[in-house]
Amino acid sequence: MRSLVSIFFSGLVFALGLGVSGMTDANKVIGFLNLAGDWDPSLAFVMVGAIAVHMVLFKLVLRRDSPLFGDRFRIPRRRDIDQRLVVGAAIFGAGWGLGGFCPGPALVSSVWAAAEVLVFVGAMVIGMSSFHVLEVAFSDRRSSDVA
Repeated sequence: MRSLVSIFFSGLVFALGLGVSGMTDANKVIGFLNLAGDWDPSLAFVMVGAIAVHMVLFKLVLRRDSPLFGDRFRIPRRRDIDQRLVVGAAIFGAGWGLGGFCPGPALVSSVWAAAEVLVFVGAMVIGMSSFHVLEVAFSDRRSSDVA
């Protein structure tokens, strides 16, 4: 139960930060990407602030033997860059660039039930579900080819 409460409050702090910084407004993101027009640097300031907080807290947290509500830290160890990562990053970037939302701010903004946000979140869920279905299908096919 403590773990769920921790997850809830982490999400709440994240949502409040997005709301206070204005990052739930798609026009802010689109303004940041509009280098040829009326460029809005506020997204860069939010990112730099988030990176600075992360850098400090990440080092402090890792001094602990284990997380507060877990048995061990689960930190990705892979450092290679493969085709799957590059294609996924390109699709992710194109999606939030065209829609004006990153997944986190889109979920926070969906509370207001604006049509464009709901369409974005719906498309995001369909895309994630489609990826999962395809990944399972291809992994099943690969394992049957090996056997």
